[in-house]
Amino acid sequence: MRPALRAPSRAPSRASCRNLLRALAIPGLALLAAGAVQARPLDEVVASGTLRVALYGDNAPFSEERGGRPRGIDVDLARAIAEKLGLRLDLRIVDAGENVDGDLRLNLWKGDLAGSPLADLMLHVPHDRMLATRNEQIFLTIPYFDQHLAFAYRKGKVEDLRAVGDIAGHLVAVEGTSASDLQLLMAEGGRYRDALRHFRDFDAAARAFLAGETAILAGTRAGIEAALRAGGASPEENPVVEIAMPGLVKAQWELGGAVRTDSRDLAYAVGDAITALTAEGRLKAICETYGVGFTAPKGY
Repeated sequence: MRPALRAPSRAPSRASCRNLLRALAIPGLALLAAGAVQARPLDEVVASGTLRVALYGDNAPFSEERGGRPRGIDVDLARAIAEKLGLRLDLRIVDAGENVDGDLRLNLWKGDLAGSPLADLMLHVPHDRMLATRNEQIFLTIPYFDQHLAFAYRKGKVEDLRAVGDIAGHLVAVEGTSASDLQLLMAEGGRYRDALRHFRDFDAAARAFLAGETAILAGTRAGIEAALRAGGASPEENPVVEIAMPGLVKAQWELGGAVRTDSRDLAYAVGDAITALTAEGRLKAICETYGVGFTAPKGY
């Protein structure tokens, strides 16, 4: 996600890592937009034959454009949901704003100055009660993915990584102003700040780790697992672990979808589709396509 305190860079949504911070950020001024085509309840969506879904760009392994084509877990999930509902998919890749509140406003209920059609559904939204409470114009679907902060470490350089103290003496590749970065900056009163090597985005941090420039990589478990798969790195030689760290930064959150509040029947239909895809093992298979292990949210 893109918190208000991020460094100015385009890495637009590295949302799987930063959406939690953006969800908790104070929303900025509303974008002025009049005449946007409204988001639609289920009967209108069905009548149109098309489901409009908004996904973040540059948000691997969940959604990104590669060679002019969208790919990722959320992309495949959107296709599967549309298929379950018997609808065509109208996919739009969007940039992330300064906070999730603004993204929801722009893509689901208020729109842009040009009056572009609003999405019916937006995925990769933190399933967060505070976010839902302060955004009365939207309604959250059930969650579909359990996201965790994690670390990968290279055996032979790091003996073990079970506690935060094991980081001492090793360089850590991390995306600047991400949730992982804030977690490590605040750990034990800033003891590990000198160990952090900051990068503009997670992809650059992962490349540095894979090149052997650092012994440890910090990020989301999904992002790390996908990067290891894409880089051909051995899981046995590069274990992925989670470390309990007390502090203000949450190390786990659930991802779901959002619709306009007067489209709750659509949210329920999407929820039924997600439940079916989970029960069938299809959502797990989608994640495994990108090297990502699937952990069902606690609601299942």
